[in-house]
Amino acid sequence: MRVRFGYVAMSTVIKDASPSKTMTMASFTKLNDREAAIRKLERIAAENLHNTLRLLKHNNGSGIHVYRFSSKLIPLATHSDLSDWSPYDALREPFAEVGHYVKQHDMRVSFHPDHFTVLSTPRAEVLESSIRDLRHHVTMLKAMGLNATAKNNIHIGGAYGDKTAAAQRFEEHFAALDEDIKQRLTLENDDKTFTAAETLEVCQHVGLPMVLDIHHQWVNNDGEKPWELWQDILQTWSSPLAQADAAKDKPLPPKIHVSSPKSESDPRGHADHVEMEPLLTFLRKIAGDTPAVDVMIEAKAKDGALFKLMEDLQAYQGDGVRILDGASIEITP
Repeated sequence: MRVRFGYVAMSTVIKDASPSKTMTMASFTKLNDREAAIRKLERIAAENLHNTLRLLKHNNGSGIHVYRFSSKLIPLATHSDLSDWSPYDALREPFAEVGHYVKQHDMRVSFHPDHFTVLSTPRAEVLESSIRDLRHHVTMLKAMGLNATAKNNIHIGGAYGDKTAAAQRFEEHFAALDEDIKQRLTLENDDKTFTAAETLEVCQHVGLPMVLDIHHQWVNNDGEKPWELWQDILQTWSSPLAQADAAKDKPLPPKIHVSSPKSESDPRGHADHVEMEPLLTFLRKIAGDTPAVDVMIEAKAKDGALFKLMEDLQAYQGDGVRILDGASIEITP
């Protein structure tokens, strides 16, 4: 089984390369000239995209094939007071540059819209805002020229006092989404509300691929081991939505998330690095049935955590583990 590791948005290795520089609405409104304020937003966004390209080049040089974009590439992009602003003409070139580099080096990229994006909500205004945010993320991926293999990962959302009803609302709201939004969605279990088994059930109902977060599963489960769900999770990656735009001879591999508990007193918090043994145990359990899997590292040290994990894996060379490059391994069951 081929395993590729990636990281989230920011680098702790490359300095002064934040892709998430921003401006608050309070700062925006203090600028008397609205057009000048908008041009400033566009300059910040252009810098974020420039730094994203720098990080992609860093990734390519380090053998990292999997990466999650910052959702904050365009400051205030979905703010209701700026609904008349379309930044994409001004940012056409930097978006195209990022997308070209991704395609040129065959990288797997994604977004993870924030926790305010919830389709299980009973409130119409929250649903409207959530759909607007999903549309924004799809528009960014299209501006990069990336097809539907570039996904947006979300959670089901809150339970609102009735988890069964909330799951049903998610399914109903999902069914009403535009097809191009549906094709780019993946669904992840969370650490407090919807367990992996419950998330899997929703994925099976609506045809979405499931991203298994094994840290979330360790702290919020129905008594099962994570690998006991894997065969069914793997099947969700065969759905038409999962494989939209994927080449028949190169299907999109399943993806998992990994992080380690920050401490015994804060088991849901993310540590700086990844504890290798639980991850390696999981990967060995699924290796016999899984040709390839991509692993998004959500540790606080970002790419630094990835490099440390690869160093730790060196000790297992010859013990069912073979290092392929700077961020990929092969596991023999």
